[in-house]
Amino acid sequence: MTDAVLELEGDRTELLRSLIDIESVSGNEQRIADAVQAALGRYSHLAVSRIDNVIFARTELGRAQRVVIAGHLDTVPIAGNVPAKITGSGADMIIHGRGACDMKGGVAVQLAAAAALTAPSRDITWMFYDNEEVDAKLNGLYRISRQQPELLDGDFAVLCEPSNAGIEGGCQGTMRVNVVLTGVAAHSARSWNGQNAIHAAHELLRRLADFRTREVTVDGLVYREGLNAVRIDGGIANNVVPDRCEVLINYRFAPDKDLAAAEAYLREVLAGYECTVVDGAPGARPGLDQPIAAEFVAAVGGEVQPKYGWTDVARFAELGVPAVNFGPGDPNKAHADDEFCPAADLERCYAGLLAWLG
Repeated sequence: MTDAVLELEGDRTELLRSLIDIESVSGNEQRIADAVQAALGRYSHLAVSRIDNVIFARTELGRAQRVVIAGHLDTVPIAGNVPAKITGSGADMIIHGRGACDMKGGVAVQLAAAAALTAPSRDITWMFYDNEEVDAKLNGLYRISRQQPELLDGDFAVLCEPSNAGIEGGCQGTMRVNVVLTGVAAHSARSWNGQNAIHAAHELLRRLADFRTREVTVDGLVYREGLNAVRIDGGIANNVVPDRCEVLINYRFAPDKDLAAAEAYLREVLAGYECTVVDGAPGARPGLDQPIAAEFVAAVGGEVQPKYGWTDVARFAELGVPAVNFGPGDPNKAHADDEFCPAADLERCYAGLLAWLG
């Protein structure tokens, strides 16, 4: 297989096509990381370094502020959607293929902007990382944040995840808890001899169904919370009254709470049930009250929306760096077999970064 060559100063649609054609399912990012490193290494205004399959390209101009602009190189598994295909033309052109939306469209914008911004108004750390789509402990941004957090130092961060080429501020936090309900096993033909643990989940499920979504304003953005049963398991055989039922509950909370506050609120809502926390990740405040964020919004334009869901902006928030999501493509198409990215989104995001940092 020949080495892939990425042209950063040409047509951004073709750059995205080239990125899609480099298969980079999580754990197989070596080739795309090589191509990104080689492409960025051609520019003397960038100091390029690498840790495993995480690539950094930094400007070192002594500016008063530094921003971090990050994106992941990996994708979910291919589903007959590589190589890339292009349909339409002009303003209606669309690039189809695995990663077009999540998030090689964002990576294409990063690479093109990194090449173009030879003397940016702020110093920039461009970051391209691996293993975002799999276990959090493998995530390149997570690893760096734990092992060498100084590499992520900045006054503001932009994660180029798909956001329809608009700004999505911060992100929700997430917590999952498990509730175990118990009963007494019996033959289903003589069910009166037992107590059905699945039936015992009725009251819990009703409480969840009756939950009224909280709307919380953080830095001017309204985040809607959610509390849902996402999995239920019970029973050992088709003729046995089950003596155990487990309900997994997912709480998506506004970034005004930390994990301790989220857990306390969950235990209040689920009072009377024994809850075990399975996992959790804090959200991220968008930091829109910071002058640098206001300047970003003014340069990019459009109405800022809250991010419903969790993204790696939360890792920046943990380090005290306010962050937003800003990238091409519809997040609803992430991981879809018909994943695509409009060329117009690429151009809008590219122009927005240049307007802010040029």
